[in-house]
Amino acid sequence: MSQVRFATVQDLFQAYPMARHDVGKAEVDKPSLDFLQDATDARNWHGAVSFCAYLLPRRVAVAWGCRSLRRMFDQFDANDSRSLNFVETWVRQPDEQSRNKALAVGNANDPEQPATWLALAAGWSGGSVVPAEFAPVEAKPDQAARAVRAALLIALCRLPRESRDRIMTACLEDGIQLARGEPRPPR
Repeated sequence: MSQVRFATVQDLFQAYPMARHDVGKAEVDKPSLDFLQDATDARNWHGAVSFCAYLLPRRVAVAWGCRSLRRMFDQFDANDSRSLNFVETWVRQPDEQSRNKALAVGNANDPEQPATWLALAAGWSGGSVVPAEFAPVEAKPDQAARAVRAALLIALCRLPRESRDRIMTACLEDGIQLARGEPRPPR
């Protein structure tokens, strides 16, 4: 089943006004998947990652972020590995308990680490974004997408130049397949 929520770039920009800034220059009448494929083919990693993070439903976008990080790096330090484990638990079992655990991990870890941002994305996917002892505060609608985007752009900066295009193409092709509703097994 297709995960495409927005037929055109303009539809996405209307739903998420900040996306226009994050994605950059775009033909607004272009079909969403065509824009994403063209950005990928042009190696416009910033625009493609940003667009894909907004295009996919929150949980799917977070799952795509996890798959992409695992594709980008063979090994993670203990905190990143722990963060990814909490996020992947939430992806498999998207209940409040696992979302709150991911949010707590995201809030406690280093904001310069990509996995921290994926933990925040899971935490910001719905429900309150503050601890239970405070009055509930809902996440902004674009908060999870912006966190997935941050995670992958931080990771992109750390990729070796000689493998960047190959890895990013694979990550974005995976995102396109997910958007089409044709998930590919993680590599």
